[in-house]
Amino acid sequence: MFRIEAEVDKARRDLLRSRLRDTNTAASPVLAALRGTPGEHESPLHVWAMTETGALAGGLVGHTWTTWLHVTYLWVAAPHRDAGLGSRLLRSAERIARTERGCTASRLETWDFQAPEFYRRHGYKVVCAIPDYPPGITEYTLLKPLR
Repeated sequence: MFRIEAEVDKARRDLLRSRLRDTNTAASPVLAALRGTPGEHESPLHVWAMTETGALAGGLVGHTWTTWLHVTYLWVAAPHRDAGLGSRLLRSAERIARTERGCTASRLETWDFQAPEFYRRHGYKVVCAIPDYPPGITEYTLLKPLR
């Protein structure tokens, strides 16, 4: 007999994450080989564009893990859009990931009203489209090899 509970419990979440990690490690030689190495953990990768006055003009927030760059956020302030700043931020993050962290690929998610065409122009390919996530919007997952 089980009692099912729906509540936020950080201690149980951490226990569950630990047990899932152990299960995954036991099932995957690749994940097992990562245990205890620097590649086991995500490393933040942030790239910022600042104006001459020190205001935030744009930025990219992501992380690297194993041989992957994961772009989480890329944003450029309205006055600086269409001037190539987003491209500079993305290329900078990709270069750092490739040359300093040994990444061979990049991944990201974007919505249909955001920037799928921007990423396609930068060599990303759609590998997944989730319609109605949220309702009325399509979310895309895109990948790019880093050379």
